[in-house]
Amino acid sequence: MRAQSAQTGLKEELRSLLALAIPVILSELGWMSMSIVDTIMVGRLSAEAIGAVGMGNAIYYAPALFGIGILLGLDTLVSQAYGRGDFDECHRWLSQGVYIALAFTPVLMVFLWAAPLAFPYLRINPAVSQQTSDYLRVLNWGTLPLLLYAGFRRYLQGVKRVGPVTFALISANLINWGGNWALIYGHLGFPAMGVRGSALSTCLARVYMAAVLIFAAWKNEAGRGHPLFAHWPGIALERLRGLLKLGVPAAGQIVMEVGAFGAATVMAGRLAPAALAAHQIALNCAAFSYMVPLGTSAAAAVAVGHAVGAGDGPRARRAGWLALAIGVSFMACAAVVFLLAPHAILVIYTNQEAVVEMGVPLLALAAAFQIFDGIQTISTGALRGLGETRMPMLANFAGYWIFGLPLGYVLCFRHGRGIFGLWTGLTLALIFIALVLLFQWRRDSSRLALATLP
Repeated sequence: MRAQSAQTGLKEELRSLLALAIPVILSELGWMSMSIVDTIMVGRLSAEAIGAVGMGNAIYYAPALFGIGILLGLDTLVSQAYGRGDFDECHRWLSQGVYIALAFTPVLMVFLWAAPLAFPYLRINPAVSQQTSDYLRVLNWGTLPLLLYAGFRRYLQGVKRVGPVTFALISANLINWGGNWALIYGHLGFPAMGVRGSALSTCLARVYMAAVLIFAAWKNEAGRGHPLFAHWPGIALERLRGLLKLGVPAAGQIVMEVGAFGAATVMAGRLAPAALAAHQIALNCAAFSYMVPLGTSAAAAVAVGHAVGAGDGPRARRAGWLALAIGVSFMACAAVVFLLAPHAILVIYTNQEAVVEMGVPLLALAAAFQIFDGIQTISTGALRGLGETRMPMLANFAGYWIFGLPLGYVLCFRHGRGIFGLWTGLTLALIFIALVLLFQWRRDSSRLALATLP
């Protein structure tokens, strides 16, 4: 009877986790789809255009995601407050996240405006650098709505209101697709803007996403008789410090990870345009499959945080392991697809045979790291639910910047392995990071479960 009861409880927890994870996964897929649509639609222009959009996004997202990463502390603070039943506290943490978004925006915009000035010193292929600069300068104007969207998203996920996040991202893809069609190629009376049109379309989609989530948060607060802006808290320095204490290491982890792939893209920019295009397409595919464990990771952070807030350590531990099982199962399937159907995937992006030929072995390398990529990102989310954000940052720093990128550089430029050398270094780095973070989760969650047993 006790075993049957435990099995029933596990099924309930799995259903609860999936109810949270599936909308978040759809949101992450919607987020990634915007980048994929951009890449596909400029792919009909030239290999240089594909490389320019890929490099522009790589350069943009490393610093921009630092600002988004700081707001990841809301996962821990809002979800734990919600687990305790303290809904006013959730609202207070949201307000501090908005202040951080407003403060970081001008800093990020200045940095991103200046980034193209470094292209000549990085020896970026001249055929790509000018289009990259054009794309990046326009994309920069979407920074504030992007950070506001990130803050309101963490709040809504923490209070189990994930539906609006999914709706915002799926509908934003339609706006982005229509904007790309009109602005890249010059339809509906608009001038043909090329890669700049793609960037402008993305900015408009971001404004829309931020507006949808702000409205959803307002509606959620009004539903409990506490209008969002009628009782908006002021700046609270102690709370800001608490949010930054969790958020800065989380942001550092994201920058280490995204920055590593961005650095690899910059290195690939020194190679032929076909190699850069193949790198960008394969990276797009790997990033798309990564959205499922990334969404599961966010759900794990919230589910673990709710359990910690409620003082239930064993439930927190089970939530983390269930999330890992979901993510690893999916990534194993993704690896099989990359191995069995690489050509069918690549021709979606481009009709250039040289790019397709180089992309096939890159997708094979992506298949090799799929499971490890799932382990590392879900372990990161589960640890964030516990309030641990430093170890993921340190593991990513050591794995990518001390080991993986230097190895990839040597294999690429010193041993003549080209783009495949770069990807070999990234693959080995992911394996190392996954093993470190899995061990950390196993240790920390076991201690918590033992400490809170009745």
